[in-house]
Amino acid sequence: MKEIKVPELAESITEGTIAEWLVKKGDQVEKGDPILELETDKVNVEVNADASGVIAELLKEEGDDVEVGDVIAKVDENGEAGGASSDSSDDTDNNESKEQDEPQSEQKEKKESQPAPEEKKESSGNGTKDVVATPAARKRARELGIDLSKISARDPLGRIRPEDVDEAAKGGQKEDSKSTSKSTSDEKPKKEKKESEKTEFEKPVERIKMSRRRQTIAKRLVEAQQESAMLTTFNEVDMTNVMKLRSERKESFQKKHDIKLGFMSFFTKAAVGALKEFPLINAEIQGNEIIKKQFYDIGMAVSTDEGLVVPVVRDADRLDFAGIEKGIADLATKARNKELQLGDLQGGSFTITNGGIFGSMLSTPILNAPQVGILGLHNIEKRAKVMPDDTIEARPMMYIALSYDHRIVDGKDAVQFLRRIKEMIEDPYDLLLEG
Repeated sequence: MKEIKVPELAESITEGTIAEWLVKKGDQVEKGDPILELETDKVNVEVNADASGVIAELLKEEGDDVEVGDVIAKVDENGEAGGASSDSSDDTDNNESKEQDEPQSEQKEKKESQPAPEEKKESSGNGTKDVVATPAARKRARELGIDLSKISARDPLGRIRPEDVDEAAKGGQKEDSKSTSKSTSDEKPKKEKKESEKTEFEKPVERIKMSRRRQTIAKRLVEAQQESAMLTTFNEVDMTNVMKLRSERKESFQKKHDIKLGFMSFFTKAAVGALKEFPLINAEIQGNEIIKKQFYDIGMAVSTDEGLVVPVVRDADRLDFAGIEKGIADLATKARNKELQLGDLQGGSFTITNGGIFGSMLSTPILNAPQVGILGLHNIEKRAKVMPDDTIEARPMMYIALSYDHRIVDGKDAVQFLRRIKEMIEDPYDLLLEG
């Protein structure tokens, strides 16, 4: 019998959540075949079989959290697809032969004491006693955050079923006095705190477990605000000349490069130019040191169904407009198709997020730690603008925002950084010439 373990994923990833089993018990697999999809805080990865054979046992369920090195399944290298494994058949034969030698009274007692096939004994969260519950009940308890040892089973055989868990969630059952007395003093406050955080509603609600990626996003956004002196400054950009240039060049550009000329390549080029003038915005803090990055790997925030991801366009300073547009399009497609690799997400030096595609008028983007700067773009709207000759024209305007870590970036540099981007976007022909 061969054990399948969670493999080493990456240096910064030590755990994940089983998103989907791609096989079931009794399936034939070959060494290297994908058997499950594991959701990590960055990307989804497939775990492959370590040996050829038949899936003898799945030790974890969908939704379970696992760590690197955990045994998640067993493969019978001598088994046959659709049948019981050789080990289990041997055990059955041995048990049958033993039963023949035992008195009927002893056999009867053993059968009565054995749980039904769908039962599984599992140690409860506080380790006070074993609980007999159906798989559906255990899954429901995990979703609701309920300790199975505190639930009284209505089943005559003592099995906890999903309806028992739902009843406990409504407060219809009292805690078992024995298990309560066995709880340790340091575990009780934790349980009370967890229960107090849950709000009961009189009207219908739906509780949904946060995905691992969403949990990580939430954690890192809070950490970014707690661990940095974050501040945001704003400016506005007249998009007239960029829109005119795109209109003039879009057909020839697409014909030549087989990709559309978008706004993101202009802002990426402008951001790289401004970062070269204000290098502390392209830096990060490590302990009491400032690391000035002499490369320009620009993260592009992409919204997916499972949350925000920030894949990175590498060496953006060495790419032309077509190279940037293709890089952004490829990463966006991979993100939405769940094909991003860990290398696509690591090592960015600065980030650009475009809330304007969703209609955002103004926002204060949160830093993508450990980076110390993020540029926020917004929607383009015509607004009245006073021209140099004091006339008033309706011009396509965009608000831009820079959130920065005030610990190493001074307000003067942040304001001038945005001002430099404004100048380059409002004179895109100069930006094209400078490359």
